[in-house]
Amino acid sequence: MTSKHTTRVRHRSLGAAVAAAGLLTTLFAAGPAAATPDPGDLSPGSAAARGADPAGGRVLAPGEIPGQDEIVHSANVKHLTNIPSTYAGVINTDLAFQGKYAYAGNYNGFTIYDIGNPKAPKTVSQVLCPGGQNDVSVQGDLLFLSTDSSRSDDSCNSVSQPATEKSSWEGIKIFDIKDKKNPKYIKSVETNCGSHTHTLVPGERDIYLYVASYSPNEAFPDCQPPHDGISVIKVPKKNPTQAAVVAFPVLFPDGGNPGGPTNPGVTKTTGCHDITVLPSKKLAAGACMGDGILFDISKPEQPRVIDRVQDNVNFAFWHSATFNEKADKVVFTDELGGGGGATCNEATGPNRGADGIYDITGRGDQRKLVFRSYFKIPRPQADTENCVAHNGSLIPVGGGRDIMVQAWYQGGVSVWDFTDSARPKEIGYFERGPLTTDRLGLGGSWSAYYYNGYVYSNDIAKGLDVLRIDDWRTESAKWVWMDRLNVQTQPEYH
Repeated sequence: MTSKHTTRVRHRSLGAAVAAAGLLTTLFAAGPAAATPDPGDLSPGSAAARGADPAGGRVLAPGEIPGQDEIVHSANVKHLTNIPSTYAGVINTDLAFQGKYAYAGNYNGFTIYDIGNPKAPKTVSQVLCPGGQNDVSVQGDLLFLSTDSSRSDDSCNSVSQPATEKSSWEGIKIFDIKDKKNPKYIKSVETNCGSHTHTLVPGERDIYLYVASYSPNEAFPDCQPPHDGISVIKVPKKNPTQAAVVAFPVLFPDGGNPGGPTNPGVTKTTGCHDITVLPSKKLAAGACMGDGILFDISKPEQPRVIDRVQDNVNFAFWHSATFNEKADKVVFTDELGGGGGATCNEATGPNRGADGIYDITGRGDQRKLVFRSYFKIPRPQADTENCVAHNGSLIPVGGGRDIMVQAWYQGGVSVWDFTDSARPKEIGYFERGPLTTDRLGLGGSWSAYYYNGYVYSNDIAKGLDVLRIDDWRTESAKWVWMDRLNVQTQPEYH
């Protein structure tokens, strides 16, 4: 989900003042509908929220699982603060950044934080507009919100309604966020099968949104099979209320991965889950259920597949993708168990529910995705903890090194180095102990992204965590300053 970035490299300004925070809350009650296969079927855990980590946490012993709700982290990661979730039982989702603000989605809407002082973020406004997952991205004065749960209408007062009803609505909502204390809902665009996620593709006069959705059904009037592509929305910058779907490019003319029983344990491809674009290279990588794809976006309304790969042994659900800075590697994630399963344990092993690292070889239309290795966090998790590879971003260290920060649900936040594609390794971490010890719980970091010197993690149950990495391997990233970061539109950092 992301937009055109302006990257400036300069000295960081320490001790920036935080503007006074306001609060906007529209009160109503509505439960989020589940989005498949992400973990909407479970309720977030209920262990007590924590604030900052004044004692400094501690380092785990090899093979150790921390105590219930205990904060632990490596010596090179510092937990600065936590802003607890406002609404108990509401799942927190993705993050976007612009200027001194962070935009955090949740199944009931989104929250705007002032992060001018990362050690003490302040809530500026909370907008209630239900509809899982409410993944969010920003561009200028516009905020885009994904709805992938069938609603009674496109309003922020909607309620859940079966997808079998023709009048049901799913898609993209657009807000004017010029006044951060009072965002205004200005436009909706309905898309086939809703909008599980979306990705911004910047243009001079228009913004394009690549809308990823899936799981069609003959009983759903607005989500009919086959559904082998993505919706493309065109948003005129000068008149965003004229936003509309302009194309539905088919990415899998052969239907994609058939899944089981042909490929047991693999999800059938019926669309894409997430797309990451690299505008500087006019390149995109798609994580599309049973397939990983590389495609050309030089014509935004006509994306064209260059290469496609499958892993029918260890990948159950291709979930997301990240390019390295040189654009000669892609990290794909496998969301085994849909995010609600305990897969970071001995029974699952090191290669399933992991990241797959692929080198990009060749040039132009001859480029190929070549598998090199898997990466999975080496810290074992309890059988009551949902844990699998999830959303992360590059840490812009430059110099030919490739380092990521990544969310692993209750596996916490991992900092890992994949400079050597064949030998990735974790170099830092932050996590909490299990939310629950008597049953499988739902919690942990949904998204963990590096932005202007800090890591921001949106925890499903706990809210916003802010971390700082103090490590010689990542120190150079502190001098890269971004005006904006929507992670699925990767910038040129250097």
